[in-house]
Amino acid sequence: MAKQLMKDPLNLIISGVAGQGNVLIAMLIGNALVENGYQVMFGQTFGSNQRGGSVRNYIRISNETKYSPIIPQGHGDIILGMEPIETMRMLREFGNPNVMTVVNPRAIMSIDTRGGTTEYPDIDKLLADIERLSSKTWIINATEEAQKMGNPILANVILAGGLIGANILPLEKNSFESLLQERFPRAFEINLKAFNRGIELAKS
Repeated sequence: MAKQLMKDPLNLIISGVAGQGNVLIAMLIGNALVENGYQVMFGQTFGSNQRGGSVRNYIRISNETKYSPIIPQGHGDIILGMEPIETMRMLREFGNPNVMTVVNPRAIMSIDTRGGTTEYPDIDKLLADIERLSSKTWIINATEEAQKMGNPILANVILAGGLIGANILPLEKNSFESLLQERFPRAFEINLKAFNRGIELAKS
């Protein structure tokens, strides 16, 4: 039986640059939620229609009700930012005094950012601003950890683990083992290790 949510609907936004694996995280989290008995609505929007543009995935979670998949402005509850400036974009659009953020501090110049006239902001100031605009922030060095594990692509699975380790979704880590086995039959062990590393980083 599904646990009661801290808010219904609970609105999760996963934001990053195309090619980082936003869809994979949304799939893993969404499938785990469905298997645990929640009503789950998905939405997705793109910036540039090619690799390297901004991408956001919406997941709306409810115990009973099917809501519209698009989250209203100012109503984000959890923002998972795979890239700092994309996290700030989401805070500006969906932020409120109670929003919580999980952010990967590795900067990536998206097509949308490169097309602008301003330089990429100072990363330390950007992260400080993210923390200031959030009720709580977890900074997960997912790209750095993935590189240590030998494959930067693992950053997305590390971030998925970070969401669970932050204990802000109604899910336990044992909800993911079979999902990871199904999604990565030939690389299950390394992906499970990455997922568990994300949990550890969020809790540390």
